[in-house]
Amino acid sequence: MSTPLYIEPRLEASLSTLLESASFLHSLVDALGSPLNVVLPDGIAENAERFRAVYRKHHLGGQLFFAHKANRSSALVRRLAAGDAGIDVASLGELQHALGAGFSPGRILATGPKDPEFLWLAARAGVTVSVDARAELETLASLVRAHALPRVRILLRLSEFESTGVRVRSRRSRFGSPVRETDALLDVVERLGEAVELIGVAYHLDTTSLAEKALALESCVGVLDECRLRGLEPRVIDVGGGFGASYVADAGQWERYTNELASAVLGARPALTWRGHGYGLWSEGGTLRGASALYPAHRTAVGARYLDELLSLPGPTLGRPLGTLLLEHLYDLYAEPGRSLVDQCGLSLARVLDVRRTDGGDHLVRLGMNAGDVSLEEHGILVDPVLVPRAGVRGDAGPVGAYLVGNLCLEGDLITRRMVYLPRLPCPGDLLAFANTAGYCMDFHAHQAQRQPVARTVAVARGGDSWQWCLDERYWPVTLPGGRT
Repeated sequence: MSTPLYIEPRLEASLSTLLESASFLHSLVDALGSPLNVVLPDGIAENAERFRAVYRKHHLGGQLFFAHKANRSSALVRRLAAGDAGIDVASLGELQHALGAGFSPGRILATGPKDPEFLWLAARAGVTVSVDARAELETLASLVRAHALPRVRILLRLSEFESTGVRVRSRRSRFGSPVRETDALLDVVERLGEAVELIGVAYHLDTTSLAEKALALESCVGVLDECRLRGLEPRVIDVGGGFGASYVADAGQWERYTNELASAVLGARPALTWRGHGYGLWSEGGTLRGASALYPAHRTAVGARYLDELLSLPGPTLGRPLGTLLLEHLYDLYAEPGRSLVDQCGLSLARVLDVRRTDGGDHLVRLGMNAGDVSLEEHGILVDPVLVPRAGVRGDAGPVGAYLVGNLCLEGDLITRRMVYLPRLPCPGDLLAFANTAGYCMDFHAHQAQRQPVARTVAVARGGDSWQWCLDERYWPVTLPGGRT
């Protein structure tokens, strides 16, 4: 066998300790079935405090909003509601969930595409609305007038920022209004002043580029200055999300795998993936073509540290650190982290159902889950699962490479398109644990195709020397998962 290409997951203390509790995890799957999602609610509060520390470092006021779309869990949302963070909701159902979980309207921000029902409840409840376009602004104002509702606090979501000096341009997005249309938008805001109150502007860029985000943030400062010249009194800049997470423990493993993947696509080494899948790369006449569709799984600046770096960066035009610029103008900072707020807050478990070999000699490990239940690769995230053996079960000594396949009657139902390496060949009854799936990978694409069960979710917390758990929907912050106050 060729040298194993491991991509071991980054595990902080809580997840690492939980994965060492094999009998506990097996008891959960035995009782509740495979697949099973496990969340650690205390982790989201710890991550929120890391962001708050950055606010304090830069002496900034404002609010942190969890991007609810990252995870459907009630336990995570309720645990966050018990603190001082807010929540970003992108649908009518998420807004209802947030209100029911204990968030007051002042701590809720409505974003994303909005139908009239979503806008009505947002206005009726008194939450802040991040307006995506002029038409949405007009619809919101008409609902306020028609139903005699109080003025709604709004942010104007902007896009397509462009520098005047060194050429930096933010990539196009189908969300938000181009910043060049700001004057026309402000005309509408002034006309609708009896229905809406402008409290600030927002952006959300689909990029990890600090330069693009610095351009957007500095441009938003200029927009607020223009608003004040009109007699408006906005005070908030919302920098959206995109703070990221680092999934892989070892940078060297990640670099080695991506280099070897390129070599395999070019035919310079044996294939690393099912039927030569290239993750966006292909060979054309011996030349590597395409662009990698992989998430940058090992990053040094993610989450709160990424926000700190952004606020410490000089603006591309004014040259002042962006955090200092906000402070000097007395502007508040809003942020909408999703993935980074649930970093290390969960894992997904699957039972090994059977193991067989293909005609070519490759091992196929069939799991009690499908690709929609743990959509790591849907988001371009490559990371090894952790083998959780069942007591008394022994497999052949490893390491061994295998492809992980799902429980659907579909050729394309692959949990991993790449060969993963495990310490030994799994046996039926063992568990494979996919770590750090709480951000978009645990339930974002879950479905009931072929009437296969969707993963249930449980909340766990450490209680003394043991783990306690409860069903996700039964978790409330006033009790431990085991029900003890």
